[in-house]
Amino acid sequence: MLPKKDIVLLKHLVLNKSEEAQKILANLHPADIAEILDEIKNGNKKQFLQMLSSSKIAEVLEELDPSESVEILEELPEEEIVKILENMSVDEIIDLFQEMPTTQAEHLLAKLPKEDYEELKKLLKMAEDTAGGLMTTDYVYIFADETVNQAIEDARKFGQEAETIYYLYVVDNKKHLQGVLSLRELIAAPRDKKIKDIMHTNVISVKVDDDQEEVAKIISRYGLLAVPVVDDNNRLLGIVTVDDAMEVLEAENTEDIHKMAGITTEEDVLLNSSVWEASKRRIFWLIVCLFGDMISGKVIDGYSSVIQSVVAVAFFIPVLMATGGNIGTQSLALTVRGIATEELNKKNLFKFILGETLAGLQLGIICGAIISLVAYTWQQDIKLSAAVGLAMCFSLTVASLVGVLIPLLFNLMSIDPAVASGPFITTVVDIITLLIYFTLSVNLIEIFNVQNSIVQQIGVIV
Repeated sequence: MLPKKDIVLLKHLVLNKSEEAQKILANLHPADIAEILDEIKNGNKKQFLQMLSSSKIAEVLEELDPSESVEILEELPEEEIVKILENMSVDEIIDLFQEMPTTQAEHLLAKLPKEDYEELKKLLKMAEDTAGGLMTTDYVYIFADETVNQAIEDARKFGQEAETIYYLYVVDNKKHLQGVLSLRELIAAPRDKKIKDIMHTNVISVKVDDDQEEVAKIISRYGLLAVPVVDDNNRLLGIVTVDDAMEVLEAENTEDIHKMAGITTEEDVLLNSSVWEASKRRIFWLIVCLFGDMISGKVIDGYSSVIQSVVAVAFFIPVLMATGGNIGTQSLALTVRGIATEELNKKNLFKFILGETLAGLQLGIICGAIISLVAYTWQQDIKLSAAVGLAMCFSLTVASLVGVLIPLLFNLMSIDPAVASGPFITTVVDIITLLIYFTLSVNLIEIFNVQNSIVQQIGVIV
């Protein structure tokens, strides 16, 4: 990325239609141009884009979010938009069309070359969040009966238009997927060797209607640069590349983070939401927490006599609730991540649950000892000190367990475990913590009162 001062200078040169600006832009990476473009006011973007060729604009738009790209294209004449689209990859065009009004997308689609029109029309019918909606048809395939030399010529001929040529997919005359070969393996093989003799027949592939998140996980799990997409008859339809898969994972992770915060996410959630939309996305979890807090309040009210007899009991309530909530949220985050990455399975599930529970116990013992010492130093009250320390220990242990079990339960019910949000966990843990704390406080006060009564009676007798 250019330094800030160079960006300011470049913007100045562009706005003044300097030839120097064209030279600089021609040598800049599309990602850098995209970042600069994002800083330019809408009214000046058209002038900025006029400094770039149609192919360069296409590369820049592929670096931007599709919604941003659509806004930029609105500033350009239709004939220029068509030229740009002709230089873009199929999957990127699909992403753009999905962001446009249907009538506008159909109008632009009709302006494209016939072969592109037929291909794009077919792909637009695919569900957006599936392998079919994510794939590109710009790939290289070869035939099993070809020689290595013939396959190299095919790669040279069709490779320039392909999204990637690192993998060459082997098909029969009806495009049934038979094998795969890396470009490195192809180049290193003897030129007269048949492709069927050197190809890998155990091909990792996905079905056209597979969920896009599952596709991205497969690419990540096996360290692939692309994965072939097939229909129910194993016919090769397209490929999903690693860059598209990473975008899906990033989007899914962002969505999970929003959900864990009790927010239902949509695109442009940060800047383009109305006040009502922003409120509507959060209201459900806030109402859940509201009722949970009322239950917490009822628990406190039920033990008001304890608070009145030992006022210092109230001081440690927020400390216990906050610490328990933090531990619960940490366990929740680990569990949701384990489910998302498929690190958690039937074989290691019990080990994970036990490990998190014991970790909670260990943390509870440490934190309990610290807060118990603080309570005794402050109040010189052994029963308060014991109640606070034991409550912290039990609370953190239970909080860790709850933070693990709730997302696992949601997942078992085929509900997105990220919905088991931080606020929900915190509310549940708050109620449990209060019950533990007050139960211990009541019992310990009674025990110590009985002990004191016995001691007094003994003293009277003596």
